[in-house]
Amino acid sequence: MALYHTNPRVDIQRAHPNAIDTLSGYRGEHVARWVEGQVINTQRWTDQLYSLRFDAPVEPFSAGQFTKVALDIESDRVGRPYSYVNAPSERPLEIYFIRVPNGPLTNRLIELQAGDKLWVSPQPSGFFTLSEVPAAEHLWMLSTGTALGVFLSILKTDEPWQRFEKIVLVHAVRKAEELNYAAIIERLQREHPEQFSFIPFVSREQVDFALCGRIPAMIENGRLEERAGLSINADQSQFMLCGNPGMVKDTTEVLLSRGLQRNRRREPGQITTEKYW
Repeated sequence: MALYHTNPRVDIQRAHPNAIDTLSGYRGEHVARWVEGQVINTQRWTDQLYSLRFDAPVEPFSAGQFTKVALDIESDRVGRPYSYVNAPSERPLEIYFIRVPNGPLTNRLIELQAGDKLWVSPQPSGFFTLSEVPAAEHLWMLSTGTALGVFLSILKTDEPWQRFEKIVLVHAVRKAEELNYAAIIERLQREHPEQFSFIPFVSREQVDFALCGRIPAMIENGRLEERAGLSINADQSQFMLCGNPGMVKDTTEVLLSRGLQRNRRREPGQITTEKYW
């Protein structure tokens, strides 16, 4: 599956990093030039979820953009796109990913040790940035799985806190153990106690601190607004949706039914999306 965008639309589509971990799929040497990077460390969150931190001489990027990471496997340079978790001013660089069963790339990435080499695309890509989001009072950031990373990159910059009165970060996962990066989220809560809300969703377990169910259903029944203490409307709200394409599609439809519009460069609206898979 290839990387793709729908520019000049702002609702961006790109192949999910976890969907192209094959030797016969995306072959980076034909798509981009590469620079050599060096691994700092790998963090295992669960059997399937990992973060990789590394240094590489990449070009400046905007929070919300992504890079490509590759390894030489057999006769191919196999690479995939990953959103930056780190803010543009932070080093080392960091990506958050899921291990694909029998995937040749991710199963090698998780075995990398400090000092090992990898290839990184120096040029950033993507338009899922705050510069594409119109002004509003409230910013809703809705994510599933590893898509959380792109929002952490954005939230570690000054821009969202200067532009929006209230920011709601939603992270939907299957099990509570997949609610990672708690230290960063807790720090944001301490630094912006009146401005920031974090709302976790867990779909396959009952836990007392998270909503149980799908994001679009919780918008339809009003529970997301109740938990956030905010109303969803076209006058006050901007939405950024990133993750599972089913979530993005269904949530977009629910928001459209509430009077919000897709955000396009030629026709600004309230719904900015990036699809994985």
